[in-house]
Amino acid sequence: MIALERRILKDRRKQPTLALSRFAVKGQRGSLRRKEDQQKGGYVDRYSSGLFFLIILIVGLNVIDALLTMKILEDGGREMNPIVRSIIQVYGDKFWIWKFGIVSGPLVLLCLHSKFRSVTAVILGAGVIYVAAILFQIFLMIS
Repeated sequence: MIALERRILKDRRKQPTLALSRFAVKGQRGSLRRKEDQQKGGYVDRYSSGLFFLIILIVGLNVIDALLTMKILEDGGREMNPIVRSIIQVYGDKFWIWKFGIVSGPLVLLCLHSKFRSVTAVILGAGVIYVAAILFQIFLMIS
């Protein structure tokens, strides 16, 4: 047999792709092809524009929530969430930095796991909760 016809290649599937590889920046997988993989869930390299919009919307709603909270506190209101109340007591007006980090970090993790079945529902649920909280704050401010 001619040397060119013999292929001695290492099987690339024996080891998982490294987290910091060329695929982390320039990956091509945008969806899971096999029905079995879609049911199980998995990871992709590219995310949908709808997911991006939803994540940015939640981050924006988080910022609006912090701004409205500061306005309500200035007007003599009180924070209802005991955890956020204690953070406000410790950090004062800088609590929004903590709030931004505590919401944005898990959103990144949820985005990475977005192809798993229940994760999209969690992201949508977070959006609905933020909309409800902001509507409640607006109601408090106008009444």
